Amino acid sequence: MAPVERIFEWAILLVLGAVILSRIAPRLQAPYEPSRRCTESERIMAHLLLIDDDPDLIPEQVHQAFPAPSHRVEVAGTGTAGLDRVRTDPPDVILLDLRLPDQSGLEVYHEIREIDARIPVIFATMAKTADTAIEAMKQGAFDYLFKPLDLGQMRRVVGEALEVGRRMRAPAVVTETPPDPDVDGAILGSCPAMRDVYKAIGRVTGQDVTVLIAGETGTGKELIARAIYQHSSRAKAPFMALNCAAIPEHLLESELFGHEKGSFTGADRRRIGKFEQCNGGTILLDEIGDMPLALQAKILRVLQEQSFERVGGNETVRTDVRLIAATHRDLKALAADGKFRPDLYYRLSVFTIHLPPLRDRAEDLPMLVQHLSLIHISEPTRQAE
Repeated sequence: MAPVERIFEWAILLVLGAVILSRIAPRLQAPYEPSRRCTESERIMAHLLLIDDDPDLIPEQVHQAFPAPSHRVEVAGTGTAGLDRVRTDPPDVILLDLRLPDQSGLEVYHEIREIDARIPVIFATMAKTADTAIEAMKQGAFDYLFKPLDLGQMRRVVGEALEVGRRMRAPAVVTETPPDPDVDGAILGSCPAMRDVYKAIGRVTGQDVTVLIAGETGTGKELIARAIYQHSSRAKAPFMALNCAAIPEHLLESELFGHEKGSFTGADRRRIGKFEQCNGGTILLDEIGDMPLALQAKILRVLQEQSFERVGGNETVRTDVRLIAATHRDLKALAADGKFRPDLYYRLSVFTIHLPPLRDRAEDLPMLVQHLSLIHISEPTRQAE
């Protein structure tokens, strides 16, 4: 980075810090008096629905793993009762038993998908019924757990499901004016470069094409991807984001395409990958420039044929997924150096959105300062009780 650009960025940080401090200093000096009480929905972080006919053990384990008031756990003893809850008060995550007294868990799952396919569903199953759970995952279920439940594993899987659900449901706000400070994750800007970004989002949302989002780290690439997803024809289908740089190379292929039992050491059961699980929806591959060359060939085939094989398998799996890719790297230069497949680059870059760095958006500084200062001022109120 050039010295002039570095000085400009430091100047931006100093201005932001000074303005925010000047806004919140009176609040820090005065005794805190919350202006309002937090509502029940604000205090509750997650809403879980357990559909299981076990009257004691399983509900007790789930309540133990997800205690109030940070979680709200509801229990339905039949598939019919569970579906009624989903219709009247949709939960953030559903834990679903495969064996219910009135109908099979798979039948209930299909009806949940018709109500709202974005709700992550986690199956709870005995080992002997694992094949049914795997079939459910092929149709889009988030994951499955074996009974008796391992509380640590359940917390991890439910936590991942909550994050996936949040990404699908939280509005990706793209605006030229400062939004309400309670809005989480907004892209602000009215400079010419950002207006070009908004126009590009509008042009591409109605087309079911691959999109490449290019920009430096911290410019909001995932928010742009979510905005494209939420305004597309696939908005009611699942959305999954995967950071290619954060997953070890030997695990990334299995994470994307799944694997067969026994395909490698530790593969004790079949795993359904994201491309199969997200059928009908949208996948964001973040930092695709860090993907190994060998795996890029499989991604290219998915783009060309919408098909693949699981690791260690011979069965060709068909899928229907819209791919959005994001990177902070120069893929064209990487392709020229032999570090990225040129054919994959050209398939990804059919429609490219370039996000400008903050140093190129001097006109947006006053708006950003105003928004950040409002967030800091309102923070004590949002944390009240």
